[in-house]
Amino acid sequence: MAFVKPSSLPLHDLPMKKQHSLSLKLPQCTTALILLPLIFLGFIYLFLYPKDFYLQSLVTSCTGSTYTVANFTDPVVRKPDFRLLIGVLTRADWYERRHLLRMVYSLQMGNLTAHVDVKYVFCRLYKDDQRILVPLEILAHDDIIIMDCEENLNDGKTYSFFSSVASMFNGTNGDQKPYDYVMKADDDIFIRLQKLIDSLNPMPREDMYYGFVIPCDSMDPFCEYMSGMGYILSWDLVEWIASSDIPKKNIKGPEDMMAGRWLQDGNKAKNRFNTKPAMYDFPIPVPIDTCSHEFIPDTIAVHRLKDNPKWAMTLKYFNFTSGLKPSRFYRID
Repeated sequence: MAFVKPSSLPLHDLPMKKQHSLSLKLPQCTTALILLPLIFLGFIYLFLYPKDFYLQSLVTSCTGSTYTVANFTDPVVRKPDFRLLIGVLTRADWYERRHLLRMVYSLQMGNLTAHVDVKYVFCRLYKDDQRILVPLEILAHDDIIIMDCEENLNDGKTYSFFSSVASMFNGTNGDQKPYDYVMKADDDIFIRLQKLIDSLNPMPREDMYYGFVIPCDSMDPFCEYMSGMGYILSWDLVEWIASSDIPKKNIKGPEDMMAGRWLQDGNKAKNRFNTKPAMYDFPIPVPIDTCSHEFIPDTIAVHRLKDNPKWAMTLKYFNFTSGLKPSRFYRID
């Protein structure tokens, strides 16, 4: 048999130890020379183009078109249908009523399809206790407007409200108008916010006057005026009230009647809407007029809730406390 040198054998026929000894090994200095420039280039790219490392932001197709990748972790935020300011005209001393109203309206704020702000509006403070207790409310809730006027009912308070709102809120929403609508409301009215929103949604956003038509038996919104229980003006009419001499010279008198007269004399509010029968006075055993009737499921607002028992009856009809869960900490029979 002829003798063959081990080095001339095929590599796979050599012993394993011999194979290892024949493997190609690069000198360490050569490896470093190859890796260092690559590391350096990667370092520069990372700092010059950091956004390219967010792989989920953009995807480029083979045709070169760019598509945005959906982000399923962020919630989808729906743009409000419109913005509504509700000004509840009240008095500084009526702390308990404001407390009740805050509970009633805060429990309705979830999942509304419009942006709604509720503010409590009264004139200058005139007692020492008010100057402590009202600021306490402001610190806690930040929902009070104090106007520069003497407290009154039909001596210009409503005019002060609309004119103050126009100056206070202009510019608070960037280049956009701060609100689409402003509602003047009494503090003895219960408003179902989403029902009100649903009713307002198809309405015009300009030159609009909305509410419960007076007299009680009328259904014609162009006949007289809207009841002071709660009526709504579009923002352009609020600005007009603040700037026109017509309201300024006619501020004394029944406030709802005067508001209707301003619009009539100024040839304003060509879009008028009557809310009957969805807004009405609290039902009484023997109604004295057609402003009052029984509770109905499609109610937008109930007026003349002058005491807690009337509030309780109204809230009970609309199952307002149905979300209360059993607990060891209370028992309500």
